[in-house]
Amino acid sequence: MATDKQKKPHYVNNKEFLQAMIDWKASVLEAEANDESRPQVTNYIGECFLKIANHLSYRPNFINYTYREEMISDGIENCLQYIDNFDPEKSKNPFAYFTQIIYFAFVRRIIREKKQSKIKNKLLKSSNIEDMIITQDHDDESAYQKQFMDFLQQYNFSDSDDK
Repeated sequence: MATDKQKKPHYVNNKEFLQAMIDWKASVLEAEANDESRPQVTNYIGECFLKIANHLSYRPNFINYTYREEMISDGIENCLQYIDNFDPEKSKNPFAYFTQIIYFAFVRRIIREKKQSKIKNKLLKSSNIEDMIITQDHDDESAYQKQFMDFLQQYNFSDSDDK
């Protein structure tokens, strides 16, 4: 059964991940004690972050966003930002720790993108969009403008959600 799990592209072995984290933390402490520069995160740890983020992005609540790559990047960035906060003495489950970090990074990105979308929609509503619509000679200008404005109103976010 373990060999089946390890063949999956997004599988992260928690025991190996924990050992890699312990080894990396020890090398960081050793470098600080010797006044050396901080060591880079190992490739294995980076791969684990990438696998966790990629697999989490395939969950039904995250998969259909067009900015999924940005969500993954934010998750990995947050993992690197908070890697020092993981304490192997308190928790033996780095997979769960970093999955939570990535999950909340995804949620923050979604909130940020929705705010951006609301700003764009407000800008469209407040601008005089009818004057900007360019029609060709053979088009009925008023029918086209009305249809486009109906479309914008139908798919806009409501203003009641603004804060």
